[in-house]
Amino acid sequence: MKILLVGASGTLGQAVARHLGQQHQIITASRNSGSLRVDLTDDSSVAELFAQSGPLDAVISTAGKLHFGPLQSMTAAQFNSGLQDKLLGQVRLALAAQHHLPAGGSITLTSGIVSAQPIRDGANATAVNQALEGFVRAAALELLPRGLRINVVSPNVLVESMEAYGPYFPGFEAVTAQRAALAFQRAVEGIQSGETLTVW
Repeated sequence: MKILLVGASGTLGQAVARHLGQQHQIITASRNSGSLRVDLTDDSSVAELFAQSGPLDAVISTAGKLHFGPLQSMTAAQFNSGLQDKLLGQVRLALAAQHHLPAGGSITLTSGIVSAQPIRDGANATAVNQALEGFVRAAALELLPRGLRINVVSPNVLVESMEAYGPYFPGFEAVTAQRAALAFQRAVEGIQSGETLTVW
């Protein structure tokens, strides 16, 4: 398969690229590195991404930034940053991807464990991740008649990211990026659609 991987420069993205790259052709894309450049917050940038990528069999996103901070001092602008980046950015990618995939193609997005298990300072993360999972459930029903699938992978905090994010996840059992990458393989090569594939 020819797979477009957006967010390929991140910890999770690198693991997905290594794992799926053993059997598939991976086109890497991110804001500042990779074979192609893309800003998921910009419609024209996403359109240009697909213009450059050529025919595809699958699209994966491991991209998206969130706002972490106490609710007491959170502003609407800070909350909106996560909506515009991780939520709308991935939705924008999926909306465009559906027009560039053949029957049998798939789209895989990324949420996270806090959609189901909120953490301190994580109101934005929980809202964004739940919204992504809701979008995928609904979108799958409309994509099905066209022979397209869409899923979302929800990993726990990664072992490789514990130094940066560990304080936000007390008592959580971190998973390796390699283990999380297996869920992306299931999403791309499997038959399910509209599902949240948890890696907890």
